[in-house]
Amino acid sequence: MNTLTIEYPAEVLWALQQNQDEFAKEAQLLLALKLYETGKLSTGLAAQVANVPRAAFFYLLGQYGLSPFGETAEELEEDFIHAQQAAHRAGNSQ
Repeated sequence: MNTLTIEYPAEVLWALQQNQDEFAKEAQLLLALKLYETGKLSTGLAAQVANVPRAAFFYLLGQYGLSPFGETAEELEEDFIHAQQAAHRAGNSQ
């Protein structure tokens, strides 16, 4: 594994009310989420960056409003509504 070192002012910890370990873990997760969101990493690689199992990363994606299917929750909901409407219309035409 490679290591990334980031410099930041001590005030960040105070502003976030976190200790160094909490901040490091959150920063690592947020980096992984952003790299996945922008399409730069797969869920598997992003989970490795976040240092969590892939199944846990799927859960975390939902917690941050992201989809493991490459679509937003809103897009999936809209697709579901359209599918329901199409099924309803098909049922009425028979």
